[in-house]
Amino acid sequence: MPRGDKSSYTTKQKRQARHIEKGYEDRGVSEDEAARRAWATVNAETGGGKKSGSGRGKKTNTAPSKKGGRLGGKASAARSAAARSRSAKKAAATRKRHAAQRGH
Repeated sequence: MPRGDKSSYTTKQKRQARHIEKGYEDRGVSEDEAARRAWATVNAETGGGKKSGSGRGKKTNTAPSKKGGRLGGKASAARSAAARSRSAKKAAATRKRHAAQRGH
């Protein structure tokens, strides 16, 4: 079986990969990179192709899918304390201004 052949994957795994790939593309990742990441995630979750062999029936590990949301925040952490404080004060002022406009 050549590398990249998806025949040993179930239809569910292929569907999962398509959904994950679409999510990456919606966030601006290139088509090739989105496909690579999607299949890497499916492989990490399900342990590769599940159609036949002794690996069939193993539990899925959803940690790789949850991991993506936790990776954020690095940009904020890299900013200085003064910059974060300035941003927080600006946000508070905006919320206050909007609340006054709505009459709360």
